[in-house]
Amino acid sequence: MEKIKEVVINNSEDVILARQAAREMARETGFGLADQTRITTAVSELSRNIYLYAGTGRVIIRALSKNLKKGMEIVAEDRGPGIPDVEMALQNGYSTNRSLGQGLPGTKRLMDEFEIKSEVGVGTTVTIRKWL
Repeated sequence: MEKIKEVVINNSEDVILARQAAREMARETGFGLADQTRITTAVSELSRNIYLYAGTGRVIIRALSKNLKKGMEIVAEDRGPGIPDVEMALQNGYSTNRSLGQGLPGTKRLMDEFEIKSEVGVGTTVTIRKWL
């Protein structure tokens, strides 16, 4: 049976719920403390971006099993304003709200796989994966 948790992001408390769900699944999947922290941090960044920039969206957390590999996949999606320049948004230090600009590039560094699809006026979907 596939393990999936979905957290709808509508407020700052939902960001905390997404973090908790990710940490719990990472622990259940068998990740060590360091990787649990990496996954939790990445989910925190993505869900916070949903809340700050789109207002609402969802985070889907799924346990993966591929051949003999186990891992996790997190999909963060919203129907917000979209990102006009994805390449620029992935640069260290780039920010549209006076933050440190480490969110997306930091998330990419923390995970094994990172994909982003964004369209202005339609929304953004970020998919990240971490393997044991």
